[in-house]
Amino acid sequence: MTSSKDDFFNKVYDVVRQIPVGRVTSYGAIARFLGAPRSSRVVGYAMNSSHTQDDVPAQRVVNRNGVLTGKHHFPGTNLMQQLLENEGLDIIDDQVQNLDEVFWDPNIELER
Repeated sequence: MTSSKDDFFNKVYDVVRQIPVGRVTSYGAIARFLGAPRSSRVVGYAMNSSHTQDDVPAQRVVNRNGVLTGKHHFPGTNLMQQLLENEGLDIIDDQVQNLDEVFWDPNIELER
């Protein structure tokens, strides 16, 4: 039997798996899409736990300002940044550049 936390985490992972290469979204955008707008922090907890899931591109989830706040949960020093740069994103001082151009909003892109 799965807990409600596991259910929520799995819903987060389902959304994150749909973020296209070269795009990012925020913890808050995912929380709003899942109908839990005050649960950005829980989305963050889900992302911190996602490293056990091989198919969850956790690097594509940043804070609302495009800052790589989850970078310390990746192995090595700059893996999160390197993964995003490999997808064509520009990162300066741990922040995604041109966020408004590369931001992917599940509330617009996905149907409920």
